Amino acid sequence: MGKMLEVQNLNVHYGSIHAIKDISLEVNEGEIVSLIGANGAGKTTTLHTITGIKKATSGSIKLYDQDLTAIEPHKIITLGMAHVPEGRHIFAEMTVEENLEMGAFWLKGKTNVSQEIEKVYERFPRLKERYRQPAGTLSGGEQQMLAIGRAIMSKPKIMLMDEPSMGLSPLLVREIFNIIQELNRSGMTILLVEQNAKMALSIAHRAYVLETGEIVMKGKAEDMLQDDNVRKAYLGA
Repeated sequence: MGKMLEVQNLNVHYGSIHAIKDISLEVNEGEIVSLIGANGAGKTTTLHTITGIKKATSGSIKLYDQDLTAIEPHKIITLGMAHVPEGRHIFAEMTVEENLEMGAFWLKGKTNVSQEIEKVYERFPRLKERYRQPAGTLSGGEQQMLAIGRAIMSKPKIMLMDEPSMGLSPLLVREIFNIIQELNRSGMTILLVEQNAKMALSIAHRAYVLETGEIVMKGKAEDMLQDDNVRKAYLGA
């Protein structure tokens, strides 16, 4: 199990606000790693900096020893990293199938796109039933499935997911988390940012706790589920 993603001494500023303070984290091949913390702790900023949407002030972000801070954001996807953003960001007017095709835009010519779409439909039968519908007409859970399906289309080695449970009913949250586990079992490495700490820790191998831009705790997810401080602060126990 080699190191896939390594973030070292990362600092990020918004103007004079020091949003991310010298954080280091790593994700090994085949892991689900969760980043948990309250609203405004800097979880999304961390993901955005890893994927190049936000520029780091200092520090390094390496994917298989390649420094991502030196690479243009639109090229990062070609290195095998996919991002399922907060709020899903699907193309509402396009059909389900067109959304999936967008996920494979840089693979054209390298792969059989319709074959990859079939694989997504096998995983998400509900998307197949609705393949001609405009994506905006799907329910929240189906839109989240579509966002994940679209990310899978780029054949990533690692998937970064930002708040996949947001706005979903408890039943759908469970379904989405089952999907995440299933993806992981099929060989996908996952970095998961999630407000629902209990669910995130219940499926992760390791976790980091972020508070006001600093990592205050890290370790095995199962140990954190039992930790009194974590339980009080994040698990409502």
